[in-house]
Amino acid sequence: MNARKFIKTIPMKLYLILLAVILFAFFSNDFGLVDVQKTAVILAAGIDKTEDGYTLTSQIAVPKGSDRTTGGTSSVEIETEGKTVSDCITMLYAKTGWVPKLVFCNLLLIGEETAKENVFGGLDYFLRSDYMSDSCYLAVCEGTAKELLSSQSAVDDASSLAITKLFSDAAVKSGKVMPNTLKDFSMSYYGVSKSGYLPYVRMADQEGAQESGGNESSGGSGGQDKSQKIYSADETAVFQDGKMAALLGSDETLAFSLLKGEVFAGTFNAMDEDKVITLTVLENSGGISLETKETPKVKLALNLTVRMCCKGTSTPIDDLSSDEVSEQTLRSAEQILKGYVQKLWDTCKKSGCDLFELKRDLYRSSMQKFSELKDRIPIDISAEIEAKVRTKS
Repeated sequence: MNARKFIKTIPMKLYLILLAVILFAFFSNDFGLVDVQKTAVILAAGIDKTEDGYTLTSQIAVPKGSDRTTGGTSSVEIETEGKTVSDCITMLYAKTGWVPKLVFCNLLLIGEETAKENVFGGLDYFLRSDYMSDSCYLAVCEGTAKELLSSQSAVDDASSLAITKLFSDAAVKSGKVMPNTLKDFSMSYYGVSKSGYLPYVRMADQEGAQESGGNESSGGSGGQDKSQKIYSADETAVFQDGKMAALLGSDETLAFSLLKGEVFAGTFNAMDEDKVITLTVLENSGGISLETKETPKVKLALNLTVRMCCKGTSTPIDDLSSDEVSEQTLRSAEQILKGYVQKLWDTCKKSGCDLFELKRDLYRSSMQKFSELKDRIPIDISAEIEAKVRTKS
């Protein structure tokens, strides 16, 4: 009753003012809607260094239609040049009349030669932009970023969409891909380790496939057929001081992923007597630690639970229901994984890349030890490697 009395005593003018405020807020906001006729919705951007500055290849979304047969997302690639990446973005507006919108950009590609210089000269604009998501995927590609972004994917409407699918959670759990984001890569660079990693993307022709009207590049080939491509990212580029210092192969990438403890349902090969078999990872934990007493060394430990996945030969029907792994095969798996980890550490030592951010951990725990060892990690540090592989009981 008291509440009703209070409401009745509120002046009508206050209701009118409140209504005016609500209407103003409603009609003055676009609610995140994008006018595709006036806006360049950038799905991905490729950065290539030139003698005079940068070339930026922007992949812009272009709706194909609204009905069921023509729906989807096509794309057009616009190439711009400038002294800085900001100049390239400005030239994009000048060339097309479209206002560049980076909020939907989910992939930044860096050409291989560009990656051999300090990549943060090209990333600086994106780090400063308030409209760029710092969760955007970052990757290095074989050749130039322009070539890869302008290619026609065999599995999706736009090349960038096909590439980002390689970085899915399922791919990470397989241990075959090590994706990274603009935020995490930048944090590693600006930290005391000044090291980092990015997935390395390659493309290959999809045999027997030709373009059927999906991607329409700005430098298009008219009515000519264009071969479709498939992409892979099972290698990893490692960086020191912002420059690509080495390339990890697929085996080293798997070892890196296992050490980080991210693998579930991934597979790897081992030996059963003289035959190659495939094992599935059911449980995975990894350990990385730095010992500073007496002779400094790093401890790299793997602990896996596996099951039989494929023997690659015909087996008795009674054996098909069993997923147990013999002791001989388990020991073989341990030796193979130790070899992968040793190769990974050797690459880190040779390139000087503190991939496991040991300097950062030492800096946080002991400034005195950090001052003593910062110039020796990882170049002058040996590794003690341990691998334990067991089968599910």
